[in-house]
Amino acid sequence: MTLLAGTLLARGRRTVAAALRASGNDQAMNWSLFHQVLNRAQWSPLAVSRQLLLLIVETFVPTGTCVDLVIDETLERRWGSKIRKRGHYRDSARSSRERSVSSPGLRWIVMAVVVHPQWTKQRWALPFLCVLATTPEVSERLGKRHKTIAMWAHQMISLVRRWLADRNIKLMGDLGSVCQVQL
Repeated sequence: MTLLAGTLLARGRRTVAAALRASGNDQAMNWSLFHQVLNRAQWSPLAVSRQLLLLIVETFVPTGTCVDLVIDETLERRWGSKIRKRGHYRDSARSSRERSVSSPGLRWIVMAVVVHPQWTKQRWALPFLCVLATTPEVSERLGKRHKTIAMWAHQMISLVRRWLADRNIKLMGDLGSVCQVQL
């Protein structure tokens, strides 16, 4: 829980050291144990995502109201020989109508809860679940069945539907991910 809270509070890069500093545990004597959580301890990212979603909904979404979810994809530009799941994708930040630019990187599908905290006029999107989507070539190279963005989105929505079985959900997203998903 210390690392999770510190990661949420940390500014800049989300490292273990930054999470410990943000949570006030930078002077802890057993700091090496925190580094072992991610590489030795058994944990489930889905269980963390579920707990984070339930915490966000309990804290920011009033009982009886609809839970607003947003789903979108983002490109993390990455290089290096050790990144096996990297593919080439259309980079919407660098492309225009006249010119399409592709960049190497990792394509993440992110799902977030849209909330309106009382202390601000703006609505916030608080992410709780992300999935790495690969190209067909990368999936074939890894020996895995390829899933499209729509397939991943459907799987993520079904999962959240199970987690929030007693709540009404409104889903927002772009045409690429949500248009082909049936609830």
